[in-house]
Amino acid sequence: MKTRIFACVTILLTVCMGVSYSQTMTIEECFRKAKANYPLIKQHNLIERSKEYSVNNLQKTFLPQIMASVQASYQTEVITLPVNIPGIPTISKEQYRAIVDVSQTLWDGGVVKSQKELTQAATNVELQSVEVEMYPIVEQVCNLYFGALLTGEQLKQLDILKENLEVSLNIANAMQKNGVAIASDIDALNVEILNTLQKKTEMRYLKNAYTEMLSTLIAEPLDSFSFVRSTDALPDLQDVEIRRPEISLFGRQMSLLDARENMLKSKNMPHFSLFVQGGYGRPGLNMLSDNFDFWGIGGLRMSWYFGNFYTKKNEKRIINIDREKIRNREETLKFNINRQLLQIRNEIDSYNELMTSDKEIIALREKVRIASEKKYNNGICTVNDLIKDINAENLARQNRAIHETLYLMSVYKYKNVAGTINFE
Repeated sequence: MKTRIFACVTILLTVCMGVSYSQTMTIEECFRKAKANYPLIKQHNLIERSKEYSVNNLQKTFLPQIMASVQASYQTEVITLPVNIPGIPTISKEQYRAIVDVSQTLWDGGVVKSQKELTQAATNVELQSVEVEMYPIVEQVCNLYFGALLTGEQLKQLDILKENLEVSLNIANAMQKNGVAIASDIDALNVEILNTLQKKTEMRYLKNAYTEMLSTLIAEPLDSFSFVRSTDALPDLQDVEIRRPEISLFGRQMSLLDARENMLKSKNMPHFSLFVQGGYGRPGLNMLSDNFDFWGIGGLRMSWYFGNFYTKKNEKRIINIDREKIRNREETLKFNINRQLLQIRNEIDSYNELMTSDKEIIALREKVRIASEKKYNNGICTVNDLIKDINAENLARQNRAIHETLYLMSVYKYKNVAGTINFE
């Protein structure tokens, strides 16, 4: 019987632990959910579809090209012979022609291939631009998540403060029964308890505001979830690799310029194609016949447009200038990022030192508070002195919660500025 009861209790605890664990929400999960819910993410699909249509159209360039034309004309002069030859009629000045021209590209100088590469490069730039536009949501998630986490920690400290005040109130009530304490001591402690409850109400509403805004951002209710401190190790802050989406955007913009340069080369190459023409009209291919007739012609055609050679040099110069612009923007961004990282690193170091001293301060404040409770119990100090020491201990605990949260917030701020936050 005892074995069965023990097994049931074990299963129940396991289930409860599983439920508790499933109700936590880490900041990394919020990052992923916020990105997936952000309306701009739909741009990815639209950009990809646009690219597919463009590439599909380019592929159709190698399909046979058909052109039809109909022409009726009147000309002031026609071919005539200086002598009359029997059987050769006079050519009419009214001419009619219906033509169908079919051509098949054999080699386009690499234009279609270059256009495909250019389309893909432009698509990559668009996709990465979307990533750059979405990146600010990381900072929004950080502010809301750590705001909710900090207010939650402050609520816990207020609970501890309320417990300490209630212990002192019980002592004062007992002392009043023995005729040692006065009614004003009890009133003073009750006032402090009420003040603590008011602060809890303010903090609870503030936490709900953070939670609701974060819930809207990730499109998921968070009422039953608790926020947890990340256990991720702090990255090596001395040698961090900058992986901001802007850096990738600069790289893709460079690739786009390379594709534009390849297009310049292709535009200056000759084109080869097969062609077939068929028609019906007057005259036909026999210019000395004035009868309507069918005719056809076919062969190999080469076309070479030399106009692009005039502008090729300047277009290459423009591309090189654009490359320099991108390099300059990248250098400027990295300079500003490194400056921000240095500032945040100093913040992290300062919070580290503050958290170390917080532990000592809390331990000392707790001793002082316990001593004040004993003194008050023995009638050595006043209730105001006791309340002062209780509040001082609570303030020390609040400071520790604030410093710990700000430390974690600075760590994620550092990761965000460096671009090392993982969304996967």
